[in-house]
Amino acid sequence: MVKAEGVHKNFGRLEVLRGIDLEVLPREVMCMIGPSGSGKSTFLRCINHLEKIDAGRLSVDGELVGYRQQGDKLYELHDAVVCRKRSEIGMVFQRFNLFPHMTALENVIEAPIRVKKEGRTVAIERARRLLERVGLAEKVKAYPNQLSGGQQQRVAIARALAMQPKLMLFDEPTSALDPELVGEVLDVMRGLAEDGMTMVVVTHEMGFAREVGDSLVFMDGGVVVEAGKPKEVLTKPQHERTRTFLSSVL
Repeated sequence: MVKAEGVHKNFGRLEVLRGIDLEVLPREVMCMIGPSGSGKSTFLRCINHLEKIDAGRLSVDGELVGYRQQGDKLYELHDAVVCRKRSEIGMVFQRFNLFPHMTALENVIEAPIRVKKEGRTVAIERARRLLERVGLAEKVKAYPNQLSGGQQQRVAIARALAMQPKLMLFDEPTSALDPELVGEVLDVMRGLAEDGMTMVVVTHEMGFAREVGDSLVFMDGGVVVEAGKPKEVLTKPQHERTRTFLSSVL
C-alpha cells in the first residue's frame, strides 16, 4: 500500500529525512515511534504530498505520490490531480482542525460534498453512520466547542473516514488529549485495525503499538534505526539508540 525508496526531505539546510526505505502492506498497521524532531511527522506528510520529497520515490497503492514518471524523469502533477489522489488518503492530526462554525455532522459531510461532489443525502447518511461508529451518534448537532478533546478527535476520524480512504495516517492523534480521554480515541483506532484498514500511526502510545501494530518503526535523526514486530522491538531492541529511547519512555 505504501512504498518508500530512499526518501529525502530538506527544509533549507536542515536534512529532515535522510533516505527512508519502508513498505506498508494492505491491511497492515505500522506504528512509528521516536524522539521529537526525528522526522516521523514529516514522513507522514510526505505520504500524502503535504510535503514534497527532495529525492527518492514514494508510492501509494502502486502509484507515485505527487508525480508521474516519463522515461527516467519525474514530473510533478497539477494541484487538482494531487488533491484528487490525496482524497484517497485519510489523515488525522494532533490538533483536531475541525471547522469551529460547523456542527459535527457538517464537519463530516463537508469534504465528500465539496471534493467528491457527492449528493447531500448520501453524505449525511454516511456521516451519521460514521459518527455512530465512533460513539458520537448523539452529538451530530454539537459544535466543536461543545465537545471534549477526545470527542473532537473522534469527529476528526469520522471526517477522514467519510472520504472512504484506502489508507489512514495518524499523526500523534492522542498527544493533545488529557490522559483520561486517550482511551476513547485508541478504541476507535483499534476498531479500524480490526476492520482491516491500512494505517500508519505516529504515536507515543507504546501499549497501542504493542497490541495493535503489525510492525513498529523506530526513527531518529531522519533515518529508520530499527524496524520489526512490535513485541520484538519493544522487548529486545537490537540497537543501542533504540534501547536508550525505550528506557526513557517505558
